[in-house]
Amino acid sequence: MEIVKTALLMIGLTLLLVVIGGLFGGQQGMLLALIFATVMNFFSYFYSDKLVLRHFKAVEVTEHQASGLFRIVRRLCERSNTPMPKVYIIKDATPNAFATGRNPSNAAVAVTEGLLNLLDENEIEAVLAHELSHVRHYDILIGTVAATVAGAIAILANMMQFSAMFGRSGNRNVHPALMFLMAILLPIAASVIQMAISRNREYLADAGAARLTGHPEWLQSALSKLENYNRRTTLKEATPQSAHMFIINPFAGKKIDFGALFATHPSTQERIARLEQLKHQR
Repeated sequence: MEIVKTALLMIGLTLLLVVIGGLFGGQQGMLLALIFATVMNFFSYFYSDKLVLRHFKAVEVTEHQASGLFRIVRRLCERSNTPMPKVYIIKDATPNAFATGRNPSNAAVAVTEGLLNLLDENEIEAVLAHELSHVRHYDILIGTVAATVAGAIAILANMMQFSAMFGRSGNRNVHPALMFLMAILLPIAASVIQMAISRNREYLADAGAARLTGHPEWLQSALSKLENYNRRTTLKEATPQSAHMFIINPFAGKKIDFGALFATHPSTQERIARLEQLKHQR
C-alpha cells in the first residue's frame, strides 16, 4: 500500500510541475519546467551524495578503524544480497544516521558518534538495516527526485509571481491575478506531497529493517532512544532541507513544522505501533 501511495504522490508532484509550467507560459512554459527538472535531477543524481557527506563533515572509515560497525553492515548486506556500501562516521554527539547514494552499487551509510555510543549492537543493527532498506528500495533516488521537482516548482512559482506583479503572463489565457494566486498555492501543495513521499518511505524502510533483522523490537527500542535524545539537542550541521534523510528528524525538539502535513517523518509513536503489528505477522 505504501508503494502505491508513493507512486501516486510522485505522479501528483509531476502533474503539479506540468500545471505550473503551463500556467506560466503555455506549452513553452511546460517545456521550461521539464528542462528545469531534468537539469536539477541530473546534478542531484550524480553529486548530491558527495555534497551531503561533505556538508556533515562525514569521515569515511575502514574496517580496521571501525571493525564492529563494518561487521554489522557486512552481515546485513550478505543477508540481503546487496553490495557493501561505503561507511562514514560523523563526529557529532547527537545520535542519528542516514544513507545516501544513487543506487545500491554507489551507496554510503553514515552514523554519528553519538549513535554508536548510545545504542547497543542490536539497536545499531536495526538502524543500519533501516538505512540499507532505503538503499535497496531506491528511496534516496526517489527522495532526491521529489525534492528536485518541488524545487523546480518553487523556482517557476517565483518567476510567475514576478511576472504577475507586472501584469504579464506567458499564457494569455490566464489572468495575472490567478497566476499570482496559483504561484503561492502550488509550491505549498508540492511541499505537502514531497513530505508525504518522505513519510511513506520511512514506513517502508522500518518494515524492511524488521524483516531483515527478524527483530522489530530492536528498531522500536532504537527509535525510542533516538527520539528522546533528539528532543533535547540538535545535530550541529542539520538543516530543514536535509532533515528528511535521517532516521529520526534532527529537529524533533523544535516546532519548525506546520502540522503533520509538513512533517518529514511519521510520528515515532506511529512507527513503533506499526512495528508492533509486524511482530504478530511473523
